[in-house]
Amino acid sequence: MCPFQIKDSITQKTTGLMRMQFWREAVEDIFCDNPPHQPVATELWRAVKRHNLTKMWFIKIIDEREKNLDDRAYRNIQELETYAENTQSALLYLTLEVLGVRDIHADHAASHIGKAQGIVTCLRATPYHSTRQKVFLPMDICMLHGVSQEDFIRGKQEKNVRDVVYDIASQAHIHLEHARSFSKKVPVKAYPAFFCTVALDDYLCNMRKVDFNIFHPSLQKKSTLLPLHLYIRSWKKTY
Repeated sequence: MCPFQIKDSITQKTTGLMRMQFWREAVEDIFCDNPPHQPVATELWRAVKRHNLTKMWFIKIIDEREKNLDDRAYRNIQELETYAENTQSALLYLTLEVLGVRDIHADHAASHIGKAQGIVTCLRATPYHSTRQKVFLPMDICMLHGVSQEDFIRGKQEKNVRDVVYDIASQAHIHLEHARSFSKKVPVKAYPAFFCTVALDDYLCNMRKVDFNIFHPSLQKKSTLLPLHLYIRSWKKTY
């Protein structure tokens, strides 16, 4: 089980900490050319050897996921962005390395796309978490609009609740725009790493259509047009 799956598969923090420690030690062993006898670790070792991957990004992902085991709401949007940078963006940096891209403009784009992905993931998961009596949306934005965690747990759809969602979604959109501002300087070879923006755009567009009602049933459905949009982005060589 990889670090991204641990939080959702445990009921006790201690168990999660033990599994994170396993992966921390596994990464150390992988970079010492002595991977543990575990299928995922073995494949990671092969990828590290083949693509000369950077150890720091693996450690950042593990450290940030470990801190996230506390199961509490983000204090502010900056805290959510930090989490996204150290997990989603770090994963994109590794993807770029696999593609053979080591470029500062690609890294800047990856940073913003990773933050957008982290924010959108937090939004998309809100209806699911609410059914489990949990809310992780930034507390500062909720307080700004006079919205409590209980409002989300009850699935309220009043304007102030939608205003919270709008503010958070807008931040994701801003990050995507920043990422695209580097597009003329980013090597085309890096574009496949950034095609996740297709799904992010699709969700944010659908969110606007339902006036930022995060609980609208349409937002929980899979988009049948995603493969087509992905093909078009690939053909146009854009992200």
